[in-house]
Amino acid sequence: MKQTWNAQQYQENASFVAELGKPVLSLLEPKPNETILDLGCGDGILTEKISKLCSQVKAIDSSESMIESALSRGLDAVLMSGTDIIYRNRFDAVFTNATLHWISDQDALLNGVYKCLVDQGRFVGEFGGRGNIQTLISAVEDVVKRNPDMGTFSNPWYFPSVDEYKNKLQENGFQINSIKLIPRPTPLQTGVKEWLKIFTNYIIADMPKKLEQSFLCEVENAVREKLYSDERGWVADYVRLRFHASKI
Repeated sequence: MKQTWNAQQYQENASFVAELGKPVLSLLEPKPNETILDLGCGDGILTEKISKLCSQVKAIDSSESMIESALSRGLDAVLMSGTDIIYRNRFDAVFTNATLHWISDQDALLNGVYKCLVDQGRFVGEFGGRGNIQTLISAVEDVVKRNPDMGTFSNPWYFPSVDEYKNKLQENGFQINSIKLIPRPTPLQTGVKEWLKIFTNYIIADMPKKLEQSFLCEVENAVREKLYSDERGWVADYVRLRFHASKI
């Protein structure tokens, strides 16, 4: 089953995604006369901030629930995958936060972004980079492997190195202005189990219902030593790749 999203659940348990995306918004530097595309807008919280800084913002996402949330904020949002961008020479900038690691066909994505930008248009974003949530990934993989009745684990994420993504951008016609990996230990205010319910629901949805709690508890126990402390609570081992590129 593919990953699905619930906007309300996301807002309740993953609000840190938009909150920690503010530095990328600063890197974007929206200008009052610009038209901007938010690629993978999610619930629209960051899109709303962008809309107050530019002339027009268009938001796209592949989740109906997320688009409904964005529309409820009065945003211009449409259901569209990042690999199926239909616009041509329209946007001064494309912004994306916490989306690209869910897209396996990066060439289709980057080709669409390139075509939708005007000449010298900016592509600015952040997503999971090499080493992101490695403790959680290893634990999920081990738990599922030890419990065949829970199904199988196929890693859905793309977490590249700086050199790998720099080359990918350049191969698709972009000039690199800046690109770097940023270790970003991230507090999980509602705990690891709620994180798993959101970000690994593609595993849980196919799992016999009676095994769901066992899966959540076993993964939580497996990562507790590395990710939990009485002083800080749960802190996930996030690593972000942040970039600023231009169409040439």
